[in-house]
Amino acid sequence: MKATAKAHPIQGLVKYHGMRDPELRLPYHDSISVCTAPSNSTTTAAFDESLDEDRYVIDGERVDGRAAERVRHVVNHVRELAGIDTRVRLESENDFPTNIGFGSSSSGFAAAAMALCEAAELDLTRPEVSTVARRGSSSAARAVTGAFSVLYSGYNDEDCRAERIRTGLEDDLRIVAAEVPAYKETEEAHKEAADSHMFEARLAHMHEQLDAMTDALHADEFDAAFELAEKDSLSLAATTMTGPAAWVYWQPDTLRVFETVRSLREEGVPAYYSTDTGASVYVNTTEEHVEEVEAAIAELGIGTRVWEVGGPARVLDESEALF
Repeated sequence: MKATAKAHPIQGLVKYHGMRDPELRLPYHDSISVCTAPSNSTTTAAFDESLDEDRYVIDGERVDGRAAERVRHVVNHVRELAGIDTRVRLESENDFPTNIGFGSSSSGFAAAAMALCEAAELDLTRPEVSTVARRGSSSAARAVTGAFSVLYSGYNDEDCRAERIRTGLEDDLRIVAAEVPAYKETEEAHKEAADSHMFEARLAHMHEQLDAMTDALHADEFDAAFELAEKDSLSLAATTMTGPAAWVYWQPDTLRVFETVRSLREEGVPAYYSTDTGASVYVNTTEEHVEEVEAAIAELGIGTRVWEVGGPARVLDESEALF
């Protein structure tokens, strides 16, 4: 009972913030994202009766503490669904920088959920697997279904699951990832989200934001979609910065990227910045203009990667297993 899976991380476009149920990781409202490729997490999971205890390894390091609790929550749910109690060995590797705002938990838990469900011989659809991944990270649910996806809010697994959004923007979108290596911890920000005086204001316009983003994606309107993503990033940051910890995660280089993107746009280049809870920046542009945008960011002395839209999480061949 062993399987390997790969998943791409997500860029939040209309982001969730805070959880009304931290155990099931049920968000307060729907959220929309796009997967970024070829960046990925690869995970191998095996149910092994010879083990005395579960073993979790990420990027070569044994996982313990709160990180292990989150993995165990997903593992235990798969064991419950499969009706087994066998110990698990799980190893995962990321091919992109983690904990700097590029969604590593989303791809990590999506790949883990796919591998665990396959190893446990569960016959589930990707929306069903998304409810498993959600227990590790709500964003991981959308990484399971891939590309542009929505995670619906709800009080149970029938309602709170991810679904892919079909749009013609998948082929043309290019993402220049500007790496600003400042460590961040998203979970703490989620815990105190509702304590911000800006939180209710964010919720008040969220349904309109979600409807507008969905319409823009269905209509293949690049500028409308990514202007919304840019503004949502500002709204999220305002909520985070006005929480009890007054957490400001942007760095000077973050703001330099913002200004460069605005200058490019004034020159007629379709470019929009976006951030999740971290200092690094996604710059969304088109295939035609990606080289120009990357060059402008590189001139700032900031490391860049160029990504395209990534597909859903998938099971790999046995030859690609990590152990």
